[in-house]
Amino acid sequence: MQTALIVGGGQGGLSILKILRDSQVLQVMAITDVNEQAPALQLAKSCHIETGRDWRDFISRKPDLIIEVTGDSQVFYEIRKQVPEAVVIPGSIAYLLSQLLLQKETLIKQLRHQSYQYRTIFESIDEGMVVIDREERIILFNESAARMLGISKDQALGQPITEIIPYSRLPEVLQSRKAEFNREHKLSEGAAIIVSRFPMVTEEEEVIGALALFRDITKVVELAKEVTNLKEIQTMLEAIISSSDDAISVVDEQGRGLMINPAYTRLTGLSKEEVIGKPATIDISEGESVHLQVLASKKPVRGVKMYVGPKKKEVVVNVAPIIVDDKLKGSVGVIHDLTEIQTLTKQLDRARQIIRTLEAKYTFEEIIGDSDEMKIAVEQAKAGANTPATVLLRGESGTGKELFAHAIHNASSRRYNKFVRVNCAALSESLLESELFGYEDGAFSGARRGGKRGLFEEAHNGSIFLDEIGELNASMQAKLLRVLQEQEIVRVGGTKAIDVNVRVIAATNVNLEKAMAEGAFREDLYYRLNRMPIQIPPLRNRKEDIPLLCERLIAKINQDYGRSVEGLTPEAMEILMNYSWPGNVRELENVLGRAMIFLSYSDKLIDAHALSLLHGQEGEQRQNDQARPLEAFHKGTSLQQLMDEYEEQILKTALARNQGNKTATAKDLNISVRSLYYKLEKYNLQ
Repeated sequence: MQTALIVGGGQGGLSILKILRDSQVLQVMAITDVNEQAPALQLAKSCHIETGRDWRDFISRKPDLIIEVTGDSQVFYEIRKQVPEAVVIPGSIAYLLSQLLLQKETLIKQLRHQSYQYRTIFESIDEGMVVIDREERIILFNESAARMLGISKDQALGQPITEIIPYSRLPEVLQSRKAEFNREHKLSEGAAIIVSRFPMVTEEEEVIGALALFRDITKVVELAKEVTNLKEIQTMLEAIISSSDDAISVVDEQGRGLMINPAYTRLTGLSKEEVIGKPATIDISEGESVHLQVLASKKPVRGVKMYVGPKKKEVVVNVAPIIVDDKLKGSVGVIHDLTEIQTLTKQLDRARQIIRTLEAKYTFEEIIGDSDEMKIAVEQAKAGANTPATVLLRGESGTGKELFAHAIHNASSRRYNKFVRVNCAALSESLLESELFGYEDGAFSGARRGGKRGLFEEAHNGSIFLDEIGELNASMQAKLLRVLQEQEIVRVGGTKAIDVNVRVIAATNVNLEKAMAEGAFREDLYYRLNRMPIQIPPLRNRKEDIPLLCERLIAKINQDYGRSVEGLTPEAMEILMNYSWPGNVRELENVLGRAMIFLSYSDKLIDAHALSLLHGQEGEQRQNDQARPLEAFHKGTSLQQLMDEYEEQILKTALARNQGNKTATAKDLNISVRSLYYKLEKYNLQ
């Protein structure tokens, strides 16, 4: 720092000293005056500045500047003469310079203060700010820019902008002098920013740099996405609620209506205007509001019956609370029309009945019999159900072979898979082959395009019941043997073997040993089928089961015919016990059904007269059949119903007369076997 010597302690010296004592540029070395009481000297002493009476005492210390403020020109010239190397300034000029220095320092302080303010502003704003000069070097880089760009200020300041931010467009803005506003830009880290860039131009139209101002909009974008998602979710929920066939109502925590769907309006007859904003009790005709119960308990309530709307629709209501962040916000109710539920229940029951006709219907619990013969047969069948072995059910027609087949399937590990039934005597040879094994596209004229899966393929992983297996011809016996041996089939018209995993349950009333001896049945197939033979006893060998069978059959026929018969008289039961039953259980069902048809609706018991056919009074029965049928049917029965029931009885009688042999029955009735099977299926007599 330069030193100054002040010569003169009067008012001029005092003014100069006051100006220079706090100067950061000049240091006052000393101040002299002949008057030791001069005011400048007194101030100098208080400021610890040296004082003296003669300026010559300080020349040896070689001051850089000597300020002469005595007002005596002789002193000024003498100083210049003796100290030619020093800068000597008259008091007036010194005062002027001191004022300029003071202004300079004031301006510097103001500039520093403004610079601090600007720096504070630049560093505190959320927007990132980057400024470059004409040489495209960074001269300003605030903390927000460093945070967003992941670059420190020390790395950025003084560096070319393209080295620090390769994708920056500031050089283009610097060259083009054109500003860019609100340009979205994706950062490498996945964040999003929106940038505005401005050229910095002086009043003289000189470009001195460029400025980039940018804001992180990642959170804004995420928030916008969340808002969009919320709107989409709300729209989706409203669409779901509106499209639901169930009536839905939503109330707030005060029990006022918030939302209903069109199904609610259709069910209750109340519109949105009548419900929204109204109390939850507005739709109730009879009963208490379940919404209010749920709002009070904060627990769901289900299965409440009540009546709603002007038409007092009977409904079942389920209501659950709406809880968000452990706070109750309202409740939502689903209203089911009981009429619709009852209709659906009936449809479900009907569907179950249809399914039972397509799948295995019976279980071992439905096989009736306490006789030793029947118990042995059931135990053997249960044992067979637990193995994958082929089962051969043997017994006379009408003994219940198909019932056993159903029960075996339902007791096996395959019970959840298909149970396919095939009557081998009901189909011609060519048709039976295509039905069992399927056929390929174009296998024969009239074949379905694309071919068809056979019943063995349909029964894959399940069971197939081959009834009347003894009626198969030699060709079909050979093909069945291949299935049993190789567990594979070949479609008609095809060459590729198809693996099948099928459990075969066969049944026959034919003496296979006699047929084998006559060459009508293959010996190797017989041994394949006869691994697990089960002999089902005829009814004449287990007559002690007749009372139980009658009880079950009468209940079934009551359901089928809409009757309420309670049982048999002792005389009628004696007749049944004394009969030989060549048609077995099927004949017993036929006899009971015929007897119940010709009972009047007031009769509760089947008497001996109704069973007269069994003890030789066939002529009398025919007369009664001709005399009583019109009396037996209540008013309103159609002619078609009468004819169908009469045809059904004829079929039952013919089957019993021919001991269940369908070929003989068809010949006896002078109809084709195909027509017989159609009628048997129509009346569920198979």
